[in-house]
Amino acid sequence: MRVVVVGGGIGGLALGAGLRRRGFEVTVFDRDTDVTATGGYHITLDERAQSALRELVAPETVQRLLASASALRLRDRDAFWDRRGRLLGHGPDLGDDCGIDVDRITLRTLLAEEVGDDLRLGRPVSGVGRGDDDGAPRVLFTDGAPVPADLVVGADGAHSLVARHLAGARTNSPAGIMGFSGRTLRSDLSPAERRRLGPRSGLAVGPRGAALYVGFLDPVGNAVLDAPELRMSVTTGPTYIWGAMFPESPMTDALRALRGSALQAALLGRFRQRGWAEHALEVIARADPRSVAAYRFHAASTRACELAPWPAGRITALGDAVHATPPTAGMGAGAAVRDAAALLRHLGRVTDGAMTTAEAVYRFEAGMRRRGSEVLSLAMRTVRMILATDTALGAAATTVTAPVLAAAARLRHR
Repeated sequence: MRVVVVGGGIGGLALGAGLRRRGFEVTVFDRDTDVTATGGYHITLDERAQSALRELVAPETVQRLLASASALRLRDRDAFWDRRGRLLGHGPDLGDDCGIDVDRITLRTLLAEEVGDDLRLGRPVSGVGRGDDDGAPRVLFTDGAPVPADLVVGADGAHSLVARHLAGARTNSPAGIMGFSGRTLRSDLSPAERRRLGPRSGLAVGPRGAALYVGFLDPVGNAVLDAPELRMSVTTGPTYIWGAMFPESPMTDALRALRGSALQAALLGRFRQRGWAEHALEVIARADPRSVAAYRFHAASTRACELAPWPAGRITALGDAVHATPPTAGMGAGAAVRDAAALLRHLGRVTDGAMTTAEAVYRFEAGMRRRGSEVLSLAMRTVRMILATDTALGAAATTVTAPVLAAAARLRHR
């Protein structure tokens, strides 16, 4: 069976690695010319995503990943703050959590190595279609001949060309939030702010839809596997990977045209206009300006029945191409890896003669709809909470309740 994968993100590379390892004929096409030139900074893989990854790559690659990942169980409990930086509460104890955080570049590099020569970089796909004679799917290019396949899989993200071809329309829409991200070394913060943030992740939400997530990543001090000789993480010291969020508006949309220090300064100005304390913004102010970027949140429907709204056949899609997920749950990339492992399992039944390709794709898509609905529902809870503060009532409620919650938190920790 010849499988062509369109898109070399996490899901596409994971599928390509698994197919190659199982002896399938596979080619992964991606428009990027460098696997390290990727947006985003770190991703979380829960136990289910790690289990799926073990089905797709060699044990040695899993070891290299674990040696390059930061263990959630070694962090302090997550925190919730208000715009003044006051503690409002904590998340659950992470002592038994098997989840890991890893640099997106690190994971993508490992997966690309597993795909090997079957990864074709710098090859943007222009369309998908079917052969005139046999109706077999094929992938189209503006600069070359079509490539035929027994199965085409779209792993080309939220703006998927393949999913749009299948659905006849976009499979997601803007979620109403503009995101901004960056990296800040923990050592660049003041001692007081290092103590407040601590070795943990946290979320602060203020009135009028302003929110700031601060994620803690330390693949050296908090390494899942103590094997320095296997470590390849691009993060080499304690780092905060932060994400700022504002409701979409003409003003926030205009920020997308800015870069580097100009975007950083404009972002700080937006928070200051909303009354955020200066020390709570230090993680943004002291970030590496080259790391600061803007992006729009996209989301598919949370209803399983509305995901992958096409009849099963020899063209399918996975990951964000089907269930585009805002980063607010930290589960989008993990869901794509789980999609890839599930599709590989079903295709194994085809090579065993137990089912046809169409049957395998039908069963795969049914499971993907459930997975997608689950992660989207979790991610959209936070999105809706942030948007709810961008109303007169929501802003007032946030302003009034924050001091009460902060006082209660102080009493609990006396």
